Amino acid sequence: MPLAVYILGLSVFALGTSEFMLSGLLPPIARDMGVTIPQAGLLISAFAVGMVVGAPLLAVATLRLPRKATLVALLTTFGLGQVAGALAPNYEVLFASRVVSALACAGFWALGAAVSIAMVPVTARARAMAVMIGGLSIANVLGVPAGAFLGEHLGWRSAFWAVGLASVVALVGVLTLIPRIPVPAERPRLRGELRIYRDRQVWLAIAVTALAAGGVFCAFSYLAPLLTDVAGLTEGWVPVVLGLFGLGALIGTLLGGRFADAHLFGVMLSGTAASTVLLTALALLGQWAVAAVALSFLLGVSAFSTAPALNARMFNVAGAAPTLAGATTTAAFNIGNTGGPWLGGTVIDAGWGYAATAWAGAAMLLTAIGLVAASLRLHRRTASSRIVAGTPRAVPLDGAEPRCAGAATAP
Repeated sequence: MPLAVYILGLSVFALGTSEFMLSGLLPPIARDMGVTIPQAGLLISAFAVGMVVGAPLLAVATLRLPRKATLVALLTTFGLGQVAGALAPNYEVLFASRVVSALACAGFWALGAAVSIAMVPVTARARAMAVMIGGLSIANVLGVPAGAFLGEHLGWRSAFWAVGLASVVALVGVLTLIPRIPVPAERPRLRGELRIYRDRQVWLAIAVTALAAGGVFCAFSYLAPLLTDVAGLTEGWVPVVLGLFGLGALIGTLLGGRFADAHLFGVMLSGTAASTVLLTALALLGQWAVAAVALSFLLGVSAFSTAPALNARMFNVAGAAPTLAGATTTAAFNIGNTGGPWLGGTVIDAGWGYAATAWAGAAMLLTAIGLVAASLRLHRRTASSRIVAGTPRAVPLDGAEPRCAGAATAP
């Protein structure tokens, strides 16, 4: 695995901490800004909306720009967004800072994913994405609990300052350790890349990714009030449980990256089914503290075990457009990260309580399982027709790409 892939994964640590840390900061932000918990939860949706819009928009805008310079510019903008959030005098400015940060984060994610995928063989795509997603997992293990700890003891603004500092460290790493990535001799053509959206499998991959992410974050976004108001834990427990979720996410990412290249659909189906069961159990047993803590850890494992497979699947079905494939995956995840917290907030506002967010998330994941099954049937039918037609490069029935000894060239 090239060193540049690991550097990008470390950079994602700062991005992921900012994206997810609000799950442990909603109560103090709501008190300070004079808004309700669901309104504070919209800050999570604001970041996700910025990711949805920013990923394809910036992928198109930077399609022919130098890769390393673009990564540096996006990471700098992201860091400035954190400073703006730390200094925000009111809810509206904080909301705007989240959107700006998300736009930069989306561009970095999409471009970084495309660069990572291009530098490894086809048969190592899931492992490359596992390295980048590992940055998110470490953010959940260390960054998010640390943000909640800082929020409790030094105020929620200190968490934004800490992420700003982490982005400076990441910027130094990108500047000094990532080599210059040459612009391809044949420049990418937007019209050619847009053709991927004619493929039903691309749209199925988008829907599965959005529902899988949304189902988990429907409950995870309101985990802090669920732990304190439903399970009866003190606020001091919130960083601990978030850390356990992050530890589970790291384990899940490693497991998913290990098996997804060979068993793509198996990993997607098993991980999504496990998350559905765990959310159902959280809805039923969340009032018991021990159960809430244990289920939070296991949910991290199941949710993130599918992430490498979901990313690799998009690059497999949209291989002719690697830049837009990365952007589309980022947008799909964050459509879920937008819809999930919104649905959770709607459930809370309806008076059904924080535990009901887990029921809503489980319903989204059940829909995702049905779409994965539909995608698998279509994949097998396509593969069988190619074999019958005598196509030399038939697609294996397990969803993995054919073995390839050579690595793709960097975009």
